[in-house]
Amino acid sequence: MISTAIRVARVGSAAELAAAVLMLLGFPCLMLAALVPSIPAFAAAAAVTYLADHYLHRKGSYLVSRLSKVRAGLSIRFLIRQLLLILLLARLSLADNLIYYGAIACFIAFYGLQAPHGALTTLIRNRRRMPVATRNVDLASRIRIPDAPPQVLLNRAAEKMLHLDLAAVVGILLGASLESAAVGYTGIGVTVAAGVLYVLALLPYVRGRKTPPSPEKVLDAVDDWLREYRPETVLYFSGSKDSAYQVNMWLETMEQLDTRPLVILRERVILQNLAPTTVPVVCVPGGVHLMNMDLSTVRVALYAANVGKNIHMLRVPTMKHVFIGHGDSDKLASVNPYSKVYDEVWTAGRAGRDRYAIADVGVRDDDIVEVGRPQLAPIQTWQGVPDDRMPTVLYAPTWEGWDDNPGNTSILLAGENIVKKLVKADPPVRVLYKPHPFTGTRSAKAKAAHQRITALIEKAAAARAADPRFTVDTAAQSEARAELARIEARLAELTGGTDKGDEAEASRDGVADVARHEETARLRAEWNTAYWRSVPDWEHRVITGAEPRLYDCFNVSDAMVSDISSVVSDFIASGKPYAVTDSAELGVEEFKRQNTAVRAAVILSNGAKELDGLLDAVRDPSADPLAGDRGELKRYLLGPDEPKSIDQFNTAVRQLALKAEARNLGQESRITTGGPDVELADAVPVPRVSAAGEADGVDAV
Repeated sequence: MISTAIRVARVGSAAELAAAVLMLLGFPCLMLAALVPSIPAFAAAAAVTYLADHYLHRKGSYLVSRLSKVRAGLSIRFLIRQLLLILLLARLSLADNLIYYGAIACFIAFYGLQAPHGALTTLIRNRRRMPVATRNVDLASRIRIPDAPPQVLLNRAAEKMLHLDLAAVVGILLGASLESAAVGYTGIGVTVAAGVLYVLALLPYVRGRKTPPSPEKVLDAVDDWLREYRPETVLYFSGSKDSAYQVNMWLETMEQLDTRPLVILRERVILQNLAPTTVPVVCVPGGVHLMNMDLSTVRVALYAANVGKNIHMLRVPTMKHVFIGHGDSDKLASVNPYSKVYDEVWTAGRAGRDRYAIADVGVRDDDIVEVGRPQLAPIQTWQGVPDDRMPTVLYAPTWEGWDDNPGNTSILLAGENIVKKLVKADPPVRVLYKPHPFTGTRSAKAKAAHQRITALIEKAAAARAADPRFTVDTAAQSEARAELARIEARLAELTGGTDKGDEAEASRDGVADVARHEETARLRAEWNTAYWRSVPDWEHRVITGAEPRLYDCFNVSDAMVSDISSVVSDFIASGKPYAVTDSAELGVEEFKRQNTAVRAAVILSNGAKELDGLLDAVRDPSADPLAGDRGELKRYLLGPDEPKSIDQFNTAVRQLALKAEARNLGQESRITTGGPDVELADAVPVPRVSAAGEADGVDAV
């Protein structure tokens, strides 16, 4: 019943639900206490509403934002409490007392201060919001960016300002209880004085040297840096907060490029969720600002996703545009017709090329280049299950997708059957469950299924922990946990200082320390090793969040169950047995015909009765009938092992850059031969665009 109430109220926990109920019931109790009247009851109800409200705000509860939509926002709740306090004074026969009028004057003045306070905080935030935010770009030597205001002034500013009424509320209640007007006036004075001081403390940050330079100066500084750095290869990305992983997976590859790399982002939220990198990053939310940016030295632009904002970069003719995607699978997204807008489409292996040919969506075979998957380098090749531990099976389903196609994910129809069969396997296996980050974000049914699967695994883990057949090397685990704590403490030291007060300060100081970055990478690898040593190798686990990473789960697993997604293609790099669920019930032959990546897989029905075939292959690799097929499929999907994928990738970048340079030289030659009267709009690398979006000589996008 509680879980149903949590789901209906859309709060995160039972504690949040309790706080919401207390807050909502507290206001009727306040009114009742004011009407009775009862000062102790009013004080108790007021304390409950204050604390519950504060708790929900600290938790970022969804309910708080919903209350604002029904005209019961934060300011209204404070105003209602203050009006009820005035009612209490009237019911206490204090309407003719000066404290009554003092309270009214106090709250009027207090709310009068909300307007300048809100205006100042908004103005400060707007002025410190850069037109272009950066990382690993030296802006400090070009423009002066002052320190951000203290977080105590701007963090949750509206809530802090409103809570200054506490002094007046407490003083008035105590004054009424003790029949001492002086106590009430003291509380009133503290509230008004604190509000005035808060407003005055904000004033210096909207004028003079405490304000960042104008947007024009910032843009000029970025252009100046671009002319000095001369980027050659750009990774361009736009998307939602939840899609940050799509660009993060390419950062290490960008660091290994032979050319000068640059990452261009379009949303600030992506920058906030970007993984640490040494590659220069420029976040340009405004399309006009991007189109005015000096990218004349860029020859290759790489795109990890097909999104509408790509057009702002695709319009530049002096560079070649390449779709590299964010995974390789047989889903329709891997053969999106949008892909034909690019000069080239890079796939991992021959399978990607054939996929486009079969789909016939307008992508020419000549425009497809096979470059492998550089990200797969950390995936280890399977050597069989060690004799000293039981097999580990990873269940890594994909998310439910944007529609209700039953073939999108196995979670809805097969997930529970898969997990039940795995946790009851004999001989036993360990189960790792790592769902897609988007699981349950669109479908309530998928979210509910995920919760049931999680409960199944946690129950099985608890039962196994109580089984005397399974023992724990507590000494080794304690040592590993101590090592984890040491690594996490050092990582906190290395990363804790990188959090800046705001966007402007982060852009000024966000230049990566290479030595620190390398130490962080080494420690993260050590953390992964210590993490797996800190838990029993027979313990079932649900793994969510960024750590451990999916590829780390690949390396500790001996087999995997998944759906049609890039996860399957990536896992094939390990050479380990795997199973894929035919959730749409196409049948084995049709399922294999439609999906290349499953041709060396054990095909599961929604009942998961075929799982025994996968477990048999794990327990006895010599009797694995699909081992040879997996080797051939790996080469077909991901390309050859030699040359290394990063070398193939660098070669492709280099060759395409030469094509772009040849095109640009041809344009210059035609202009020179034709004379000054020749009008070639596309010969101008970066036309200046006005604030109204009108470009000189070209149509604005």
